[in-house]
Amino acid sequence: MPIKDTSEIKEKIISILRKNGPCLPVHIAKEIESSILFTSAFLSELASEKRIKISYIKIGNSPLYYLSEQKFLLERFSSHLKSKEKDAFAILKENKFLKDHEQDPAIRIALREIKDFAIPFHKEGEIIWRFFSVPEEEFEVTEKELKPIIKKEEEKELDIFDKSKKTKSRKTPQKRMVQKENKFFEEIKDFLMDNSLELVDIISFSKNEILVKIRQGEGEKILVAYNKKRIDENDLIRASKKALEFGIPYIILSKGEPLKKIRDLLEALGNLSFIGKIK
Repeated sequence: MPIKDTSEIKEKIISILRKNGPCLPVHIAKEIESSILFTSAFLSELASEKRIKISYIKIGNSPLYYLSEQKFLLERFSSHLKSKEKDAFAILKENKFLKDHEQDPAIRIALREIKDFAIPFHKEGEIIWRFFSVPEEEFEVTEKELKPIIKKEEEKELDIFDKSKKTKSRKTPQKRMVQKENKFFEEIKDFLMDNSLELVDIISFSKNEILVKIRQGEGEKILVAYNKKRIDENDLIRASKKALEFGIPYIILSKGEPLKKIRDLLEALGNLSFIGKIK
């Protein structure tokens, strides 16, 4: 394709974005009467030239493409966020700023996923999240306005009981689960501190499994922690696949010693240099 035509197509794409706002490749391809493959190539070039932006949020499996001055328009696509990400989005939008260490672990994870809308910055050694359309300079809220999210949920739950019976109220299964998850997460943080390991990012979190990125010395690793006493082959394989996604080594933690056959397998693999096939 001649350079002139390529330049014209790029300019047409810019014009389409300027007119329509954030778009999916399929819609742009339709307007420039080209295939998704070629359209994606042009979009990639424009992004590398820093003429357009690519969203983190995805509609189906595709991100949105937009001009830098149109970032505020991404909010109209927030309905496509996952459930917990929607919660984090709504909480952050309402409060404008959130202190990272005061949030429920699930919200902390979700804030790291909604990169279009949650912008982190540091204040006196701690991470603060701001809603993307709110200037950092507006950070003048009080400690009271930045209550931990889990505390808000507990207050709401207690309000439904008669005040005279509050001392006799029993913990709900949901609250017990949150406390159990928090305890597991705190155990992992204690392990990191005891072993001089730095927590870089929380990748995923559940009551049974925590996946985080850590820094050990100058290098990063994936740490997969299982909330059970015995890990099996499937746990080992799952942890290995997670680490392969990031292309870095991994560490596995559990509540107890691995099964003997797992220890034997690890020892065998440690001395293995090659597996071949006889023709």
